[in-house]
Amino acid sequence: MKNPRAILAVAGRELSSFVFWKNLLIMLAGLMVGAAAVYYFLMPSNIIIGTVSGIAMVLNALIPALKVSTWVLLLNVVLVVLAVVIVGKEFGLKSIVASIFLGPAMDLCELICPVEKLIAPGQTSVMGDPWFDLCCFVLMLSASQAFLFRINASTGGLDIVAMIISKFLHIDIGTCVTFAGLVVCLTAFFIPDNSFRMVVIGIIGTWLNGLAIDYFMSSLNRRKRVCIISPESDRIRRFIIEDLVRGCTLYDIRGGYSGSPEVEIQALLTQHEYGRLLEFLEKNGIHAFMTAGNCSEIHGQWFKHSTQRYFKAFEKKNLKN
Repeated sequence: MKNPRAILAVAGRELSSFVFWKNLLIMLAGLMVGAAAVYYFLMPSNIIIGTVSGIAMVLNALIPALKVSTWVLLLNVVLVVLAVVIVGKEFGLKSIVASIFLGPAMDLCELICPVEKLIAPGQTSVMGDPWFDLCCFVLMLSASQAFLFRINASTGGLDIVAMIISKFLHIDIGTCVTFAGLVVCLTAFFIPDNSFRMVVIGIIGTWLNGLAIDYFMSSLNRRKRVCIISPESDRIRRFIIEDLVRGCTLYDIRGGYSGSPEVEIQALLTQHEYGRLLEFLEKNGIHAFMTAGNCSEIHGQWFKHSTQRYFKAFEKKNLKN
């Protein structure tokens, strides 16, 4: 059994760290954006998307005594308990907090600015058209989910259902998410007077949400993969290592036309660092042949800006000594 003092010490260090509070603010901001997407665009248009919010809207139509936000909170609490019991404790504190906070965040949106104030006379939704409402909802929710996934959190919901199905049926998690979302969309038929058109819009919205999440995730993780050939390769190498504090790889190559030996430099840079590299080459009049492409998947060692500052300070200390 772990020492309670040791647990409190670890918790104290975590609470006093800058990363903890930064991630907490990102999580709360992401949840507020997601809650606003549901409250302002999904609920007024009655579009049932393959999410827990979609199930909550169906239940609200059948049992109006409880608000959609209350159903979201109740469903997420039940799903979190199932996740901890069935999937395991590794589900994560961030996802638990996010799952429970989503419902109250919708109530907060209602308190700050009721949706009725945004609906124009003669319209039934904010945008006045279910397709425009769907587009606004998908963009906002997918951006919110992408930021939550960025800090290893999620809004829970159908992700939990998918994990449980995958655990027992040994099916790919992506297939489970798609299946769970489709089932939720089909529950829209239980809503009285709901048209087949709205069900189809919900299914398309579920598919678009997955595409939009992939887009936002790729944009957040995007890096520039640069390949440089230059007579002053050593000078460029030193700039990348010493000024940008990035690693690079050197390849011995031979020109196909001239047959002369050359050195090719390859490096992964952020967009800002890529701009600094271009500025360095232009400012110093360095002739270089360079290609650059986008890369969104990076595995292995990648220095963040905080780590870069540490290495710069460490390097200055060694130079003084």
